[in-house]
Amino acid sequence: MEVFFLGTGAGMPAKLRNVTSIALKLLEERGAIWLFDCGEATQHQILHTSIKPRRIEKIFITHLHGDHLYGLPGLLASRSFLGGESEVTVYGPKGLKEFIEISLSVSQTYLKYPLKVMEIEEGTIFEDEQFVVETRLLEHGVPSYGYRIIEKDLPGALLAEKLEEAGIKPGPIYKKIKNGEAITLENGEILDSSQFIGPAQKGRIVTILGDTRKCDAAILLSLDADLVIHEATFSKGEENLAYEYFHSTTVQAAEIAKKAGAKRLCMTHISSRYDRNSWQTLVAEAQEVFPKSMIAEDFKEVFVPLNK
Repeated sequence: MEVFFLGTGAGMPAKLRNVTSIALKLLEERGAIWLFDCGEATQHQILHTSIKPRRIEKIFITHLHGDHLYGLPGLLASRSFLGGESEVTVYGPKGLKEFIEISLSVSQTYLKYPLKVMEIEEGTIFEDEQFVVETRLLEHGVPSYGYRIIEKDLPGALLAEKLEEAGIKPGPIYKKIKNGEAITLENGEILDSSQFIGPAQKGRIVTILGDTRKCDAAILLSLDADLVIHEATFSKGEENLAYEYFHSTTVQAAEIAKKAGAKRLCMTHISSRYDRNSWQTLVAEAQEVFPKSMIAEDFKEVFVPLNK
C-alpha cells in the first residue's frame, strides 16, 4: 500500500505544485488504484508516473470545488481511449453525477467501460472482503468529506517450520491449512489448522481529508490511523485567515493527528505563497506539536507498511 501525491497545491495550479489529487496504490492488495480528488491536469501528472489509468478502480471526490474536480472528465475520457474496460465507481457529494453527465454529454464523450456515480452521505460508503471506506462531513464552504480507508485484518502467516517439525511436508495441504480447513492425516489423526497459523495481522488505516477547518469530524476519521493526510493551506499564526477561508494551518493539522493518536501525518493543499525555501519551516511548525509530521510534494510517495 502506497500513497502517491499527484497534486499538492491549493486553489489553482502553480509551478511547484499542481492542484489536488492523491493516488492510493493497492496493486499488491487488489491490483488496483484508488484516486482521491482529480484537479485540473491530473492526467498530465499521471503521464510522469508509472500509474496506468486502466488500473483506476474507484475515484473519491472530497468536494466540488474546481481545484479538486476539473480534471475528472478528461481523465474518464482518456481512460476509455487508452483501452480501459473495467468498471469505475466515482464517489462524491450531491451534484457530482450532474457534473459528470453534463460534461460527458456536451463534449459527446462515449466511455467504453461501465461508470457508476455514487452521491454520498456520512457513514460507510463501501465494503468488501478487503476494505471498508467510511466518510464524514468536514467544515468547509461547500459540503466537503473526509475518507477513512480501513483494511480488514489479514489472516496470520502459515507457520511452515512448525508444520515441517510435525512431519507435514509442503504440498496442497498447506493451502488447506492456510484456509483453516479441517485436515485428516493418513493415520486418521485430525489436524487442528489453527495451531499452524500465526496471529491475525491488524489491517492498516489511511485517512484522506478534504478541505476543512479544524473540526471533530477530522479527529474521528483519523483515530489510530497509520497515515493521516490533512490539508495545511496556511502556516502557524494564520489561524484567523484559515478560519475565514474554511481551511487549516500546519499546527491545526498536527493537533488533529495528535488528538487522534495517529502514527504519521502528511500535510498537503499547500498555498503557493510558500515557496520551496519555506517548506521545511512548515514541517517544523507541525513537528513541534506532532513529531511524525511531513509535507507532501508533487510525485512524493509514502509507503504504508504492514502492522507488526
